[in-house]
Amino acid sequence: MPGAGAPESERFAEIGLRFEVDGEIATITLDRPERRNAQTFATWSALAEIGRTLPEQVRVVVVRGEGPSFSAGIDLRMFTPEGVPGQGSFAAEAVLDDETFERHVKEFQQGFLWLRDPGIVSVAAVQGHAIGAGFQLALACDLRILAEDAKLCMKEPALGLVPDLTGTKPLVDLVGLSRAVEICLTARVVDAGEAARIGLAERVVPAGELRAATRELATALLATDRAAAAATKRLLQQAAHHTIEEQAAAERAAQAVRVRALFRGAVDGG
Repeated sequence: MPGAGAPESERFAEIGLRFEVDGEIATITLDRPERRNAQTFATWSALAEIGRTLPEQVRVVVVRGEGPSFSAGIDLRMFTPEGVPGQGSFAAEAVLDDETFERHVKEFQQGFLWLRDPGIVSVAAVQGHAIGAGFQLALACDLRILAEDAKLCMKEPALGLVPDLTGTKPLVDLVGLSRAVEICLTARVVDAGEAARIGLAERVVPAGELRAATRELATALLATDRAAAAATKRLLQQAAHHTIEEQAAAERAAQAVRVRALFRGAVDGG
């Protein structure tokens, strides 16, 4: 689990992020509604910092967008030579040596990877557009609740890029290889109804009910024992890569830890 600490809210506000903690629930809000919460290199670095400094008590992380869109993806100013003031451009990245370029992208990816940590459950609350980097941010979360107006699109190939913010694996895991290829290489829009049918959303609700539905889910997740929830999430994450025998062994090992933690004291005391 990432270490304790609180990000600098004023600096994050300049980037277009809000980070709030309410007990065991943390909320990350993409807060650039005037640009439909478009993302930059600074956005991704800030997300990585939140992951590194997440307070220990947090068990559920909600990711949402301010305004009518979750996130319209990459800020298109990053495709210009000038880029986003103070936040870089693709032109500047293009002239970096291989080692530096890879280090930068790896740092950006950390902003998405930590949302899969077994110690937390991450929930994307998606309304309106979730395009490119926005779609990948939703895919980085364990669970997705969509408003009825949600529109998902993997735009990067149409822009001459590839999805590199860790979105390709969860997309394939959720919808299968063939459909993932079709979604990415046509860069078409997947609406909320289709997203629910093909496994990209756990629930679809009217836009006005999105925040309440997200809070309801977060509260339900907190009702489960924390250590058992983390162990179970870890088992589920391993399952696709294990044979049934390997998974059975992993279940035995995890259960031994839980039973001893829960009952050894009672036996010793008796």
